[in-house]
Amino acid sequence: MIKKILLWRDKKFYWKEKDLHTSYGLFKEKDLEDAKPGSTVKSNTDYELKILPATFLDKIEKLKKGPQSIPLKDIGTIITYSGLTKDSTVVDAGTGSGILACLLANFAKQVTTYEIREDFVKIANKNIEALNLKNIEVKNKNITTGIDEKDVDLITLDMGSPWEAIPEVEKALKPGAILVSYSPSTPQVTDLITALDPKKFKVLKVIEVIEREWEFNERRIHPKYQMLGHSGFLVFVRKI
Repeated sequence: MIKKILLWRDKKFYWKEKDLHTSYGLFKEKDLEDAKPGSTVKSNTDYELKILPATFLDKIEKLKKGPQSIPLKDIGTIITYSGLTKDSTVVDAGTGSGILACLLANFAKQVTTYEIREDFVKIANKNIEALNLKNIEVKNKNITTGIDEKDVDLITLDMGSPWEAIPEVEKALKPGAILVSYSPSTPQVTDLITALDPKKFKVLKVIEVIEREWEFNERRIHPKYQMLGHSGFLVFVRKI
């Protein structure tokens, strides 16, 4: 598990345990272990780096990535518009590396995530262990064959055919609870919305999130040349 980070200008080094080898030299485990937040440590080549405690996001950044993960810009939107709270129970489908499930679990009471591929289940479980999260359960099961949990506050779907899960989603969600589906293409969005019974579900919004960073260097201010553009469509649905 990542314990601390070492900073030098725009470079970041992650320390888990034992000695840390960097482009600035070797940092001894004992020095890193004893260093307090905000202090500096010196390498064997006399470079000094600032020590800071690792945030949850620092730890997320260093998790093992297997399949394509939902970008953070989209995950943040899911957390905000779903109304997720510390009392929420969540079901997630299409676990992949478990990045979405882990970030949801950092806010929610309990997260259960479904994944049909055993190799992805192994990656996700290792990532959950690395974050020391105790409120996530990974199930090696196809969500379209049944959701074990009932009275769920939020269901997130990151799967190729999300409409196939709708019958089970309807059974599992509380009245007024939220379904969020993440899909890369417009036909997937269309097929999902078409599959929803308007007497049982209300589509709240369909959005995509575009992220553009800016460069600030004294008086030179401009957008960065590369923008994090389209990654997927988010469909927010409420059970009525």
